[in-house]
Amino acid sequence: MKLNEIKAPIEDHINAFEGIFKKSMKSKVPLLDKITGYIVKRKGKQMRPLFVFFSANLFGEINEKTYRAASLIELLHTATLIHDDVVDDSNERRGFFSLNALWKNKISVLVGDYLLSRGLLLSIENNDFDLLKITASSVREMSEGELMQIEKARSLDVDEEVYFEIIRKKTASLIASCMACGAASMNASEDDVKAMHLIGEKAGIAFQIKDDILDFETDREKGKPAGSDIKDRQMTLPLIYLLNKSGFSIRRRIINIVKNHAQDTEKVGELMDMVVEGGGVEYARQHMNIFKDQALEMLLEMPDRPARESLRQLIDFTVSRTV
Repeated sequence: MKLNEIKAPIEDHINAFEGIFKKSMKSKVPLLDKITGYIVKRKGKQMRPLFVFFSANLFGEINEKTYRAASLIELLHTATLIHDDVVDDSNERRGFFSLNALWKNKISVLVGDYLLSRGLLLSIENNDFDLLKITASSVREMSEGELMQIEKARSLDVDEEVYFEIIRKKTASLIASCMACGAASMNASEDDVKAMHLIGEKAGIAFQIKDDILDFETDREKGKPAGSDIKDRQMTLPLIYLLNKSGFSIRRRIINIVKNHAQDTEKVGELMDMVVEGGGVEYARQHMNIFKDQALEMLLEMPDRPARESLRQLIDFTVSRTV
């Protein structure tokens, strides 16, 4: 199913959200308004707001607090992407020039800081301290996950346990926050908010594994090209699997390519072929489906409303997408 079809039941809410999100970034500084206008024009698939809205709809009718929850998530997410591009020295994001490519690092960092502050103020001004608590915890975990990944990229010391901890923090924590904030915006019980958080975490882990799989398949029109993870010396699940099943000489060859030849397109392509032929992608796909199925199984315990089917479709989409 296509994302537009999944989005259809709340299309009006998404359209209204776009205006609210744009307004939440407004500033009296002309340069900031110019940059935030550029951000709005190059928005992605908006999957995170969808998780917020569908999660809220499980427990009631979408309200103003739900819009604020989605705005808070999107402000924080956008800020982290801007900072990521600075850290990674990336000149492109979703097929467009990144902010740092157009306005350089200093302005990009300051814009990211501004968006973080807008998200914090949006919550404080409306006494949404429950939403703030959920998202602040997510930002902490995302930072920890990124730092863990950087640390491990230096030593290439990543086993499956460490890998899953990194992606739980780095990626899954924000999707978990989307689900939890949606429920919280409906004043759902503490148990339901926690359950939605865990469903989102499992869906987020599946989402990241799918990203790792895509890196071994084809060049993407938007986002990073195939092989980018190896070039960034990131040990993802398909590669970890190949390392674990290989003998000493093959392991040494793999580590040598990642450590010393990560910018050599031919050698990276050779390693990618080894991973695919060695079953690494298939192994990762099996684990992706395990986490997806766990999320869907828990979702069945939630209220039987139309939004539950929409969430099921959205979680399925995260693992079936091609970009």
